[in-house]
Amino acid sequence: MVSHLPGPFRGRLPSFRRAPVLVGILALLSAGHPRAGLAQAPASGDPVGRRVEILRTDYGVPHLRALDLEALGFGLAWVQMEDYTELVLERLLSSRGVLARALGEDHVEGDFAGRLGYREALRSYHTFPADTRAVMEGFAAGVNAWIRRHPDDTPPWARPDFTGHDVAARDVGSWSRARARAVLRSLDLDDTLVPGIPLEEEEGAHPSDGSNAWAFAPSRTRSGRAILVRNPHLAWDAGYYEAHVTIPDADGGPPLLDFYGDFRIGGAFGIIGGFNRHLGWATTNNATLLDQAYRLALDPDRDDHVRFDGAAVPLSYEDVSVDVLRDDGVVETRTRRFWRSPVGPVIHRSDDAVIVLKSASEDTPSRGEQFLRMMQARTVDEWKAAMRVRAMPSSNFTYADADGNILLVWNARLPAFPHPPAPDSAIDAAGTDDIWTELVPWDDLPRHENPPGGYVQNSNDTPHYDNGYEIFDHDDLPPGVPEPRLRLRSQLSLRLAETLGDDLTLDDVIEAKHDLTMLAAERLGADLVAAVRTARNRGWMPAGADEAELRRAADVLEAWDRTASADAVGALLFDRWLRAYTDTLPDSIAWAEPWDPARPRETPRGVGRPREAVAALAEAMDEATERWGAWDLPWGEVHRARLGDVDLPSPGCSNLAGCFRILEYRDADDGLLEVRRGDGWIFAVEFTDPLDARTILAYGQTDDPDSPHHTDQLELFLNGVFKPALMDWTAIESAAIRRYHPDTPPSPPEP
Repeated sequence: MVSHLPGPFRGRLPSFRRAPVLVGILALLSAGHPRAGLAQAPASGDPVGRRVEILRTDYGVPHLRALDLEALGFGLAWVQMEDYTELVLERLLSSRGVLARALGEDHVEGDFAGRLGYREALRSYHTFPADTRAVMEGFAAGVNAWIRRHPDDTPPWARPDFTGHDVAARDVGSWSRARARAVLRSLDLDDTLVPGIPLEEEEGAHPSDGSNAWAFAPSRTRSGRAILVRNPHLAWDAGYYEAHVTIPDADGGPPLLDFYGDFRIGGAFGIIGGFNRHLGWATTNNATLLDQAYRLALDPDRDDHVRFDGAAVPLSYEDVSVDVLRDDGVVETRTRRFWRSPVGPVIHRSDDAVIVLKSASEDTPSRGEQFLRMMQARTVDEWKAAMRVRAMPSSNFTYADADGNILLVWNARLPAFPHPPAPDSAIDAAGTDDIWTELVPWDDLPRHENPPGGYVQNSNDTPHYDNGYEIFDHDDLPPGVPEPRLRLRSQLSLRLAETLGDDLTLDDVIEAKHDLTMLAAERLGADLVAAVRTARNRGWMPAGADEAELRRAADVLEAWDRTASADAVGALLFDRWLRAYTDTLPDSIAWAEPWDPARPRETPRGVGRPREAVAALAEAMDEATERWGAWDLPWGEVHRARLGDVDLPSPGCSNLAGCFRILEYRDADDGLLEVRRGDGWIFAVEFTDPLDARTILAYGQTDDPDSPHHTDQLELFLNGVFKPALMDWTAIESAAIRRYHPDTPPSPPEP
């Protein structure tokens, strides 16, 4: 049973559903867009697989040349299935909410969330523009064709029954289960009405998740052209997928579409970063409040009604069923009821009230709509028009183009709060006036556009300091923008961006991107050394500590160059000390001077608790000796990058240490530390003519351990070397190591 809200009540609470307003906006956008008429339907009578050609160049990078958008989607699915078969299938089934039927109990909660999102995809699919649907349907057809063509290489639970709705479900926005659980955790309430990972199993975001981005104006470069750098660092299974896609103009003119970028595995569209010959963009995570929890009083006289705007308004519900493969092989159906209020989903219910979440992430357009417009854009105005679709609920966007513009916008579907935001609480709401109902206009979001100093940068901190010469006053920003924050990585980013000079080449920028400074060591190292050397006289010497060894450690730390290079001696000890020292001390006392917005680029600095610092150093020395045999080993002897049979020293360190080249490590079976997340797919592009673009994908083009393209970029990555990103088709054809149409019998091997 599904209970529906009365029409008059819905009219009093504006939602952000597409029809009819957003559809009209998109129609205007398409009508004014010079490339809106991309071929959507078959351009010939050929089967869809014959309408796209795939050329694989060095390192397995796929270049797709398609006659129409359906064929483009087909080709994207085909290459992803070649490189990441199971991951593509798992992500599509998860978005449909049926993964537990294939893989069992661990996926039940995710499937309940997936079923709710999938229903939204079914409801909204017809409102997507025809070109967006063409790519989605082509992608689904490509997955199905690959399954049929390769039954022996496909999991037995996979079926060739995917549709465009399954692909759309990857991109339709939904309310944040993580935010709902965070609110309930802060209120010490259970989360039984929130599908997804339960509170006790939720890991939360990793402290080093995020990205770095730079854009340099022509005034800073030798060529007089803008430079853009994208440098994300998420888990090494986050799903970045490098590809180049083209739709040529049938009349011999410039390509209708020609884009090189990240297409996230398991879907037709990414929106994370990429470029064409005219412009490009990179994203960095931002922390914005996209939602607010509200407490609505239950009506005492009518069951399952709330009091709102002076009336009794019904709650609605959906019974959602999920099939689960049990350990004994039996498929069991489980059903759960999820409630909604007129304000948003019910996330908790008590005897007298419900807590609901009103989220700006709900009912967003498919990001595929926006991504296609962004890929097609050739000017900053066209790119901004695409951004106004607002399918990406959050993330900073760093932009540069061939006309010399640079821009960094703190992008968000930011609610226009009529009250002070309360991220960890539920606000009592008696009516419409108590809740947010509109978004802050996109053009009112914080941005730096062609600022002084000729650069913009972001390393996941607030927009105030994205340019060091044009700092925002927080009072001038919309409510909901986080308070100013500038952590060590961002401070290092600013320093690098401002000191690189005004004669930059792309090689200069790439070299700077690989800077290995541990900024925390610059701020703490001298005080730590001094504390050790005065520990005896001040009574700080830990009981049982070897004073001579501690003094030798101080000598090693003093001589160390403050970097996380593979051969640095001292970096390992400092890193283990920093973790031990900060593990139990809050920043307010661990630092002699905590971060101060009045001195944002000079603080934090200094050891605030020298006695504890000396004790932590002794602890770190003991830990390193016990684990690795010595505390004065080179960084790369313990920190390793491993893929397949490749095992190499790994330069780079954590957000905690204030590194710009972020790499995070996990304990390996042999006791060493191996990379688990950090720098992943990175690009640097200079908008010269022809374009000069370079990329590197640390963990290779495929997760197939038998493929040479699983490990062939790792050593380049560790050495700070990028590969060329080919976009010229003469060069692509010359460099091709394989050339084929998908869904055709494989050619016999060359003699």
